[in-house]
Amino acid sequence: MLYATASQTVGPYLHIGLAGLDRADLTTDAPELAGQRIVIEGRVLDGRGDPVPDGMVEIWQANPAGRYRHPEDRSDLTLTAGFTGFGRVPTGPDGGFRFVTVKPGAVPDAGGEPGAMQAPHIMVSVFMRGLVKHVATRMYFPDEAAANAKDRVLACVPNERRGTLIAEDDGSGTLRWNIVLQGAGETVFFDI
Repeated sequence: MLYATASQTVGPYLHIGLAGLDRADLTTDAPELAGQRIVIEGRVLDGRGDPVPDGMVEIWQANPAGRYRHPEDRSDLTLTAGFTGFGRVPTGPDGGFRFVTVKPGAVPDAGGEPGAMQAPHIMVSVFMRGLVKHVATRMYFPDEAAANAKDRVLACVPNERRGTLIAEDDGSGTLRWNIVLQGAGETVFFDI
C-alpha cells in the first residue's frame, strides 16, 4: 500500500537555536548613541488578516548619521561604538513584534544621481512557516515627507501602495507598522 508523503514547508523552526540571537533593543550596547530614540510596534498578518504567531522579524538600519556598520559602507560618516543596526524578534501569539532603536539618518543612494540620498528607512525581513524564502521590505518614517518624495526606491512603488511602507506615529514616540503578507492592504515586498 502506498501512503501520501507529508507536505514539505519551512518551519516553524525559526525559534530553535535562534533565540540567543534575538535582539529587540538595538540601543543597549551603544552608550554613546545619539539620536532620536523610537519604538516600533506592529503585527505580522496573513492573507486572511490572522496573526502569524510563529514568525520572525529582522531589521537592519543605518545609524543616526546615515552610516551602516558594514564593510561595504566606506563613507566618511560617523560610526557609533556598539550600535550594529541589527535586530531580530520572534512574533508573539498575536503576531506582534516590538523594537527599540534610534531613527536612522538618510543614506547615500549609490544607484542614484551623484549626491542623491535615500530617505531614512529601516530594512525589514520576515521569516515564517510556509515561506521557502524570506520576504524583504522597508519601513519609512511619516515625518519625512520631503525625503520620502525624493527616495528612488519609494518612487518605484505605485502611489496607492506607498502607505504600506510608511509607519504611523501614535503621538507617544511609538511608530505603528503592520506587515500584511498578502491580500487587501498587502505590504510592498522587494526582490533581493
